[in-house]
Amino acid sequence: MAKAVIHISEAEAANDFARLMARVRAGAEVVIEGGAGPVAILHATEPVRRSISECIALAKAHEDETGRAPVLDPDFAEDVQEIHSHRKPWNPPAWE
Repeated sequence: MAKAVIHISEAEAANDFARLMARVRAGAEVVIEGGAGPVAILHATEPVRRSISECIALAKAHEDETGRAPVLDPDFAEDVQEIHSHRKPWNPPAWE
């Protein structure tokens, strides 16, 4: 599904910033235009991504703080092994 792109003026952006931010949080990209063209583009930030080692460290810290170890789905290790065995280098197209 294509991301919604909204074009508004600087005055409109300043007039109802809360509504503008709600649209961005919902996934829209907002192009704020002034005079000769676009002035700014607002879009949601990329989600936080963690490496496996960071996830393990967070799980260990959680266990140290609470005394309770995270419990993984019984098939999780098999799923990770399956994914890992079929891994291929990611070569994105030049236009991405």
